[in-house]
Amino acid sequence: MRSLFENAVHSIRIGVEDYEAIARNPTRALSAVRNFYAGVLLLAKEVLVRQAPKANESGIIGASYKPVPDGSGGVRYEPQSKRTIDLEAIGRHFKDFGLKIDQKIIALKELSDIRNHIEHHYPQRSPDLVRQAIAKTFLATAELFRLAREEPHKLLGESWKTMLKERAVYEHERNACCATFDEIEWLSPILEDAPRKCPECRSELVAQDDPENKEQWEVEGRCRSCGEGISAEMLVENAAIAHFEWENYVAMTSGGDPPLQDCPECGRTTYALSEDENGEDKSGCVWCSYRLNDRCAICCTELKPEDVDNDDNALCAYCGHVLAKDD
Repeated sequence: MRSLFENAVHSIRIGVEDYEAIARNPTRALSAVRNFYAGVLLLAKEVLVRQAPKANESGIIGASYKPVPDGSGGVRYEPQSKRTIDLEAIGRHFKDFGLKIDQKIIALKELSDIRNHIEHHYPQRSPDLVRQAIAKTFLATAELFRLAREEPHKLLGESWKTMLKERAVYEHERNACCATFDEIEWLSPILEDAPRKCPECRSELVAQDDPENKEQWEVEGRCRSCGEGISAEMLVENAAIAHFEWENYVAMTSGGDPPLQDCPECGRTTYALSEDENGEDKSGCVWCSYRLNDRCAICCTELKPEDVDNDDNALCAYCGHVLAKDD
């Protein structure tokens, strides 16, 4: 049997070979993204295994265990199945092992999302999405090889050259799309460099129809990958969600308040909980500019979008509920 690392390299190479064959056979798009994703996921697990070379491999990447008596009054833990950890667990393990995980795990999550999108919408737009999936995870793949102390150009050969080329093509197209937003006077600095994603296919190849427009309210976008038209409201909301994707991931897996919440005023997921470099609260909606009062007008509890009264944004939900009962 191949080792975990050999399987990772093998899957990545097959994924790239599938990708190169798409021009002749579009049905290879699905197998390309499946194989490439599986390979990079295996590579991430190999990185974890190499952090503790004396440990049992299954003890690091096994998904679940059961206690079994050891015959000496104690217990030992045995794997319940051959199933290994998923992407979310890999992210937790990276953190536990003291490895920087931020964009590497997010890039893998995006690749997984694109794979799922292709499976649900296949065969429409698949080749283009596969190209972007591979291109967007190139840096993450390179970093994972570095953490494994391996040189990808020696292991992947021509497949590595293909990945480099696709990354360059993708970055050229993405930069051209970003340039169409250069004149926009954004209401929040959060939106200036935030990724602008298509709500239909999740591609970041989104451009403004009128590159000379300067008003955030008048932005009309279009995806150059699938052709979907994107309203200003949707474009801003998706950009805010993409900007806080890592922070939201941390909040979801480690606890804490998500930094982006539904705005009590406009109802969009565009209310950002943020501070400037001096620690001053700069929270507010990046779409409608609404900003909550700091504290409830009755009990002085700190107000957050998720805990305000639906009828009176100056009150917390509890005080609003009490007043409503009194009425």
